[in-house]
Amino acid sequence: MKRIISIMLTLLLAFGLAGCGNSKGNESATAGENTKEEVKLEEKVVVYSTHPEKLLEHVATEFEKETGVKVEFLNFKGELPDRVRAEKGNPQSDVMYGAASSVFIELKKEDLFEKYIPTWADELKPSFKDEEGYWFGTIQTPVMLFYNSEVISEENVPKDWADLTKPEYKDQLVFRNALSSSARATFSSLIYQYDKVGKMDDAWKFMSALDENTKKYYGSGSLQFQALGRKEAGISYAPLNAIVDNKMKNNLPLVVVDAESGSPIITDSIAMIKGAKNPNAAKAFIEFAGRPDIQAQLATEFNRMPTHPEGIKNSPEWMKEKEYKMMDVDWSVLSEKQSEWMQKWDTEIKDMNKDKK
Repeated sequence: MKRIISIMLTLLLAFGLAGCGNSKGNESATAGENTKEEVKLEEKVVVYSTHPEKLLEHVATEFEKETGVKVEFLNFKGELPDRVRAEKGNPQSDVMYGAASSVFIELKKEDLFEKYIPTWADELKPSFKDEEGYWFGTIQTPVMLFYNSEVISEENVPKDWADLTKPEYKDQLVFRNALSSSARATFSSLIYQYDKVGKMDDAWKFMSALDENTKKYYGSGSLQFQALGRKEAGISYAPLNAIVDNKMKNNLPLVVVDAESGSPIITDSIAMIKGAKNPNAAKAFIEFAGRPDIQAQLATEFNRMPTHPEGIKNSPEWMKEKEYKMMDVDWSVLSEKQSEWMQKWDTEIKDMNKDKK
């Protein structure tokens, strides 16, 4: 009898040790529908993104250290939505990481995402997440007007977006082109202010007048800021973190304008691709990328403002010291109309008032 009991205890101990074993890269605690469960992770996760490569490298390195899962990432900038659409029948990515919430709303309607609710989602404001659990914001990006104080005097600063069409700002504006997700979201947010009151004719008149005052559109943010640094123009708009970066690192005399009608707040989001070939690793990556400690890391290292309240608490002071006015934008409307609006802007309005550059 003692021998039988001894054998049973040995077997129980062996099974217990096997159950507790969690070899790095093979098993990890992930959350689905806010329920914690042990799952086996795949060896890799493929991430499509709009974020800069240094930021992606940071997240990928930290994720691999923690889980043993290799991250393969590709940066598609403004072409990301079309890439995800093109692969709908045979997805090559597991996670979409970055781009405005309007893009995520649009792709969700096209049945391109898998529902997955990470554990940190409950702490986000409703405006930072999909109410049905298909996408969640990890970074909030205010897009702000700003000016070079050595070109534009304080008394001549535009107070609001509508001021940019005034004659005194002729050739004082430089912007990003429509390949930039922030430019698409900002131009569309400005058009929406007219659309919501049924005055689309006025919207296109405004956009045409804005174009007339614009000296040049740039394909990259660095070229945009270089032009301002060389004083080729004095006014622009950009994500707040980019403005802060150029003030701190490049010593540019840039001043932010808290526009009277508010500024668009873009929510850079994350979602799991429907039909992902590495679903468990995808869930683990989403869980990791949105954690408040990781959001705080990106705030400190890359000036990306967290969506999570705990992330904000551990971020640089400039992210906590002022809350800017938010422009009234219905991102679900932008998800439906942005492509049409931007096509019209790009083909019928942009650079129509001057020689092609």
